[in-house]
Amino acid sequence: MSRATTAMLALSASVPQVLWAQGGGEGGGGLYDINTGLSAWTLVVFGILVFILGKYAWKPILAAVEAREKGIQAALDGAAARNKEAAGLLAEHKEQLADARRQANELIAEGKAVGETVRKDIEEKARAEAQSIVDRALAEIERERDAALDILRKESVELALAAASRLIQENFDQAKDRQLVERYLSELGAGGRVDT
Repeated sequence: MSRATTAMLALSASVPQVLWAQGGGEGGGGLYDINTGLSAWTLVVFGILVFILGKYAWKPILAAVEAREKGIQAALDGAAARNKEAAGLLAEHKEQLADARRQANELIAEGKAVGETVRKDIEEKARAEAQSIVDRALAEIERERDAALDILRKESVELALAAASRLIQENFDQAKDRQLVERYLSELGAGGRVDT
């Protein structure tokens, strides 16, 4: 039942009460007296107006209101859907951000581990190289020492041979031998070469 029909029924239900009130005060002409003819025509005009409005205006107005209501509801539904989608995107973004942070922390930890390994390798290589240098230096020192000892040994042999040959060439006089040895030692102390 439309609103226009409801209004018509309400008016028609109120007409007998108005007519009954009119019948009681006929001939009074007071301020609150009701003119029955005018009231009837007013009701007729009002009914016609309601009919015309119900026939031609209520439907477009109601259709426009319903369309507007549907549009608002669609807009609300769209906003809710977009809000839901935005919430989903926000949750996904937060998850991606947390994943990125986790990956960054893993990369940092991996980089630290690699750096520590490289540092240990460098230290180990440096230590090995230093040890190799020390070993080479010790070997060189030992070789030089052996060479010096060989030279010293040869010189000692030569000196011994020279001293022996001098002693053999000279007489076995102790005073002369002593003098010969002292002279030989003084020549050695002066750094000169001893003639054989």
